[in-house]
Order: sequence, then structure tokens, then C-alpha cells
Amino acid sequence: MADNKTTTQATAVSGSRNLQIVVFKLGSEDYGLHIDQIKEVVITPNITRMPQTPSYVRGVANIRGNVIAIFDLEDRFNLVRSQPANQKNKYTLVVESEDVKMGLLVNEVPNTVTVNAANLDESVSIINDINTESNYIKGIIKHNDRLIILIDIFKVIDQEMTNVLKKTATVAI
Repeated sequence: MADNKTTTQATAVSGSRNLQIVVFKLGSEDYGLHIDQIKEVVITPNITRMPQTPSYVRGVANIRGNVIAIFDLEDRFNLVRSQPANQKNKYTLVVESEDVKMGLLVNEVPNTVTVNAANLDESVSIINDINTESNYIKGIIKHNDRLIILIDIFKVIDQEMTNVLKKTATVAI
């Protein structure tokens, strides 16, 4: 018991806290989301393409009885593809907020890492496009010998994407 109390006091004194991040690849870079933004990871089901949607909206899929929009963040972020677009992605990260539920295509099995919040460099916000309304890059995490771009997926979903999701869900029903 004394050991736990000592550890808790040391953490409080240093002001550091740990973050649990789900890490995945987009293009050749590592990206991460806070674990609380992800509901589940599933093997990508068949995707039905929807007409008149942006190219980054791959379509809709039935995941556990729910029809959800599937997004390709490599396309959304204009990244060089890590594999051909027609090759089926293996995993989908299901994210959910009060307003929206969607899937994000990833190319490999995402893994969870625990990092010290002190390893998060939030000064990269100046790099973001000044024309964008929302700042979805939370920072860069230095973890061992790699850099992980931490994003807030709900800030990625701007008003246009929210409208696309609602339109797609309405058409799918």
C-alpha cells in the first residue's frame, strides 16, 4: 500500500500523466488517437459505395447491425497511399460521438501504447493550415525512436463531413 501511495505522490509531484494512444499507419507515417475516441476495431466488412460523396468517403458498411460511413483518412489528408486504393484494407477503427458513428480504414493491426504526457509536443499547431477552421492535430508524440502524429478525430469531422455522414446515413436507410 505504501508503494502505491509513493508512486501516486511521485506522479502528482512531477505533474505527468500517461496517455493511452491507439497507433496506426496512414501512408508511411504513424498516427494516433486517444483510446477513448475508439469504440472498437473490426476486420473491414464489405463496403458499399455511395453516389455523390467525396472520394474520402469510401461508402457504408454493416458493422454489428449498424450501417456506418467508412472514411479513408489517407485520401482525406492527401497522403501517398501505403497500398493501392483498390486493395482491401484489413481493419476498421469504429469511432463514435453523440452526433456521429463512423469507421476509419487502417492498413495494419493498430496497437495501443502508453506514453507520458510530457512526450507530447503540442507546438506543431503552427504548422497547420491557417485556413482550416479546426485544429485537428493535437501534437507529436515522441515514443522510443518514432514520432506519432496525434489527431483528434472529432475535429477532423468538420461541418462538411458531418453533413456527408447524415446524408449517407439517410440514403442508406
